[in-house]
Amino acid sequence: MGISLTHRKPVVGTKSKQRSRIGNGTDLLPDMDGRSAIARRIRELLSELIKDMGGDPSSPKLVIAKRAAVLAAWCECAEAKLAKDDTALDIGTYTTAINTLRRLLTDIGLERKAKDITPSLRDYAATQYAGAAS
Repeated sequence: MGISLTHRKPVVGTKSKQRSRIGNGTDLLPDMDGRSAIARRIRELLSELIKDMGGDPSSPKLVIAKRAAVLAAWCECAEAKLAKDDTALDIGTYTTAINTLRRLLTDIGLERKAKDITPSLRDYAATQYAGAAS
């Protein structure tokens, strides 16, 4: 005897409580203190990338942007360590990271996308003829 699911309501969308903390935007990465300097830098880089993509990227582009932000922050840390204490840098790992970062940035678009601020015809007419009505 099978179980009938006809009495259940159809699932229209997921509720926010069913989403992960990363999925609903509460956390940037799993098990990471969002107050650390590196977490703040990753969030800052991600914010800039999102802004450069026009402010509303698709989910796949957001995933790529997040990886690019993490990789850029990693590169900055490696560069700072090299500059601070003259520690030898594994050039193979570093150049691989830089090339991967370049490819990720190319995938989401290196150029800044302009936000459309063109007024609607109604808004334009209202501003142009507002003084004529007086």
